Amino acid sequence: VQLVESGGGLVQPGGSLRLSCAASGFTFSRYDMSWYRQAPGKERQLVASITNTGGSTNYADSMKGRFTISRDNAKNLVYLKMNSLRPEDTAVYYCNARAWIWGRLSDYWGQGTQVTVSS
Repeated sequence: VQLVESGGGLVQPGGSLRLSCAASGFTFSRYDMSWYRQAPGKERQLVASITNTGGSTNYADSMKGRFTISRDNAKNLVYLKMNSLRPEDTAVYYCNARAWIWGRLSDYWGQGTQVTVSS
């Protein structure tokens, strides 16, 4: 099982980035997908999530209207488009896959990608 994030980097305040997460080794279309982030000295927090079919999304309040999560089940990819980035968005962003399979929680994490918002 692998979740590989990409697309992070350094961006100026007000700028945009699109993160990608490539999944392999499991049945992607059965899993709800989420993006989390963790800033230095802070707990990991949920950024956005999307159901396995893509029919429903959920966002943390501070990301609503700025971030968009989407997925492509044919390509086993999930995306996070981030607009109007702020310095407080600086964090390591992690991809997460979660599903209940035969009564057991199946939960996978990527290694993370660094996003730095700074002038």
